[in-house]
Amino acid sequence: MKIIILGAGQVGGTLAEHLAEEAFDITLVDSDGVRLAELRDRLDIQTITGWASHPDILRQAGADDADLLVAVTSSDEVNIVACQVCYSLFRTPVKIARVRAESYLSRGSLFSQEHMPIDVLINPEKVVTDHIRQLLEHPGALQVLDFADGRVQLVAVRAYYGGPLVGQELRFLREHMPDVDTRVAAIFRRGRAITPGGDTVIEADDEVFFLAASEHINTVMSEMRRIEKPYKRITIAGGGNIGRRLAGAIESKFSVKVLEYERARAQVLAEELNESVVLWGDATNRELLLEENIEHTDAFCSVTNDDEVNIMSALLAKRLGVRQVIALISKPAYVDLVQGGDIDIAISPQQATVSELLTHVRRADVTRVHSLRRGAAEAMEAVAHGDSRSSKVVGRMISEIDLPSGVSIGAIVRGDEVLIAHDDTLVQTDDHVIMFLADKGQVAAVERLFQVSLTFF
Repeated sequence: MKIIILGAGQVGGTLAEHLAEEAFDITLVDSDGVRLAELRDRLDIQTITGWASHPDILRQAGADDADLLVAVTSSDEVNIVACQVCYSLFRTPVKIARVRAESYLSRGSLFSQEHMPIDVLINPEKVVTDHIRQLLEHPGALQVLDFADGRVQLVAVRAYYGGPLVGQELRFLREHMPDVDTRVAAIFRRGRAITPGGDTVIEADDEVFFLAASEHINTVMSEMRRIEKPYKRITIAGGGNIGRRLAGAIESKFSVKVLEYERARAQVLAEELNESVVLWGDATNRELLLEENIEHTDAFCSVTNDDEVNIMSALLAKRLGVRQVIALISKPAYVDLVQGGDIDIAISPQQATVSELLTHVRRADVTRVHSLRRGAAEAMEAVAHGDSRSSKVVGRMISEIDLPSGVSIGAIVRGDEVLIAHDDTLVQTDDHVIMFLADKGQVAAVERLFQVSLTFF
């Protein structure tokens, strides 16, 4: 597959790195030649220096025979125009654009084949907001990922001393919860993946990924760690696009305070938000946090556009007694450095955005992809097609499928029914199969597994 990526920033560079590892034909376009040279030296990709929306640059990048265009420059307008040019001049089959401005997004009919022919719109602020909202609704979770339109969720938790299942074999999970069906998809212990079996013993500090129907998630979480009380009081540091969107999304469920450094922006937020309390002030100001009784806050979400402010304010909030702190961090090196210490969860906006993009570049019929653990692992929802003759999965029990090493099937969604995968579970055509790939290097093997042979036609 030939893919053109416009924009070599954090998202474009991270996506190019992911796809180059999978032997895609990648061309990266940006006006910053120094940044392109840096990526070209590390990755097996082609690079073009120039303005991403110009027809001559797109032609030079190979738009004439490209299968996919991903426009993720820092400019909404450049991304939109590039998609229009590729549609009008080059008939590029699939065009994906990152668009941030709410003024564009609020007009749904604008992006259509009749107006601006963009096939997939990606809004990073919405992706990050949804991610944080899920974490706030499931206290103690490190990640909460939706599959099958939210009917199944993959949740990562850290096992703590005192958890009912810590020190016991996984087979006892069913005894602890006879009325709840769940599947542990993977365990990461001291950074290394462990393929779980019935005799696997969960240890304290293990990072456990499990799948269950959405209504059973909190019940399963309580087996891995001490039961967390639901959050009530949330403080958001930063009133930018993400902070405003997050406050608006959760203010009906939680008591929300928003700290905004710029006075004019704080005034705008106070007028836009219905139930949130908006405060003008510096989130790294210890006296201000104490005045606002930060020690009684359940969760502190630092989502300004400055990594250093997010880290420092989250660390300060944690030291002052906040139960859980979440920091938005753009620089990948910072994410690995701070998460798991005093900062409970570090969220990378580019990793969240890349997960959205990966769904559209998989070769099989893939409806959802989540990039995990800084891109090292992946969770995938694929649709099974064909019959027992043309498919390697349809008409077979889980135990009969030749899964690549490190790949496990966690659940199957059949219509409205959620089936947690067991050895004797039979895969049928049109099933949505949810898998965990501890090693992202097995993506190509999984894609081949779900591709239908020519006998199907």
